[in-house]
Amino acid sequence: MTRVPRVFVVDKYPLFRAGIRSTLESITSLDFVGEAGTGEDAFRELGRLEPAADVVLVGLQPPDRSGIDVARRLSAVTEPGYPGSRVLVISSNEDDEAVVAALRAGAYGYLVRWMDRDELLRAIDTVAAGGAVFSPMVADRLRTYFSAVHDLPSRMAFPALTDREREILDLLARGHDNRRIARALVLSEKTVRNHVSKVFMKLQVSKRAEAAVRARDAGLGI
Repeated sequence: MTRVPRVFVVDKYPLFRAGIRSTLESITSLDFVGEAGTGEDAFRELGRLEPAADVVLVGLQPPDRSGIDVARRLSAVTEPGYPGSRVLVISSNEDDEAVVAALRAGAYGYLVRWMDRDELLRAIDTVAAGGAVFSPMVADRLRTYFSAVHDLPSRMAFPALTDREREILDLLARGHDNRRIARALVLSEKTVRNHVSKVFMKLQVSKRAEAAVRARDAGLGI
């Protein structure tokens, strides 16, 4: 028989812990095994559990970053006493810095505090199984964040290019001809030709192949 996920909660707000506890205790497909209001209390209680908690829900509220420290310690491979515990962050803070900090600390997921019961249950099951999960709004922010990070090398390599010219250079480096670029960007072929000419001038190249090589070296067209 498959063991149900064992869940522990760490959050500094008693009212929030009470709400989560009430929700988790009503779900028969998991086992609520304890709670703590501070990181130190959490590690003391987690160290007493046998078997260990599978999922630790960690509250993260600005400006308090203790939840990040809890996630980092739980995720550290050298941390004794907490084998198999995976962190799922729950926060009202959706900014890029908070989300990325949680991921760097080893969290397996990031949910907003106003998620519903079913979303929480699905997230716990996913994380307990070794997967990762993010609320839709957080996932959208991550896509935007990593898209910006991906675009950074090309901005640094080609600071003279406009966003539109960089977009066209990216498609050119993927092997698209002017007609295909025009369709993709909903532009006229004449407009695309004008942009391509400006790109060539700014990159000081005369052929599409040369522009494509420069673009790929900078991380575009990949």
